[in-house]
Amino acid sequence: MYPLKFHPIIKDKIWGGHKLEAYGKDAHGLPNIGESWELSAHGEDVSVVSNGFLQENTLNELVEVYMGDLVGERIYQRYGNQFPLLFKFIDAGADLSVQVHPNDEVALERHGSLGKSEMWYVLDAEDTGSLILGFKEDTDANGLLEHLEEHRLEDLLQVVPVQKGDVAYLPSGLVHSLGKGVMVAEIQETSDLTYRIYDYERTDAQGNQRELHIQEALDVIDYKATKKPLIDYYAALNTSTNLTQDVFIVNLLHFDRAIIRDYTPLDSFVVYMCVEGTCQIETDGHTTSLTQGETVLIPATIGEVTIIPTTPETKLLETYM
Repeated sequence: MYPLKFHPIIKDKIWGGHKLEAYGKDAHGLPNIGESWELSAHGEDVSVVSNGFLQENTLNELVEVYMGDLVGERIYQRYGNQFPLLFKFIDAGADLSVQVHPNDEVALERHGSLGKSEMWYVLDAEDTGSLILGFKEDTDANGLLEHLEEHRLEDLLQVVPVQKGDVAYLPSGLVHSLGKGVMVAEIQETSDLTYRIYDYERTDAQGNQRELHIQEALDVIDYKATKKPLIDYYAALNTSTNLTQDVFIVNLLHFDRAIIRDYTPLDSFVVYMCVEGTCQIETDGHTTSLTQGETVLIPATIGEVTIIPTTPETKLLETYM
């Protein structure tokens, strides 16, 4: 097996923008690019290989054929033919809705699906760019409903200014939103379950407001105040910096010379999202180029990877389970 690249799946959104075009994404005539799904096996949105002899095979087909050789034996035993993670680039041309995601238990019971925990790495943010990450103070369902009815929900929410390089982990149950002018790389469980709580009363081209899911959200929300909304880290050159570890592990690789990554002990696939610069990915007999805005899947059977920057500095998000 070899490092696998995929055709992005482009999504226009009512809140989308145009910044992802600078990351190599083509809107194909759509009004905007809200999201570019880089690696997905969710529903009908299944990624298709764009390089090598497996070109035009879907991610689902690869998992069915290669099983643990692709994803790792223990991961295949747990998830079967379902690829467990979904990778996106997101551009918020306007504020996203205030929303929450259910955990795995609730999602399975209600929807027969995985829940959704996720993380954001900020690629870019305007001076006024911010994230909503939970509540300023402890509250409860009655307090939330009262603020909604009085159009004062913003009084409860913790708004966090952000800049390029900031990182947030969003466990299921955390009320959150991506603010206007912020662009992120998102890594999440394979799920598209979103309970929309508030959408600024905006309408689509037909004058319709989007559906809210307030009742569904009430019993999945974490009502405690968010004490530490952003992850504090320092990324030293030419080493791996851990950003988050829960359902999945994400590290930042920041390097200006060749580095070697040994994945032999992992028994897991690895995914690189290139968030800055360009590089070459060398494995046994294969060289794969990677540039800002691209994503590559390293199959579990590949033990050692050499990454060579081709710009002065390169940054990759490295994800595995």
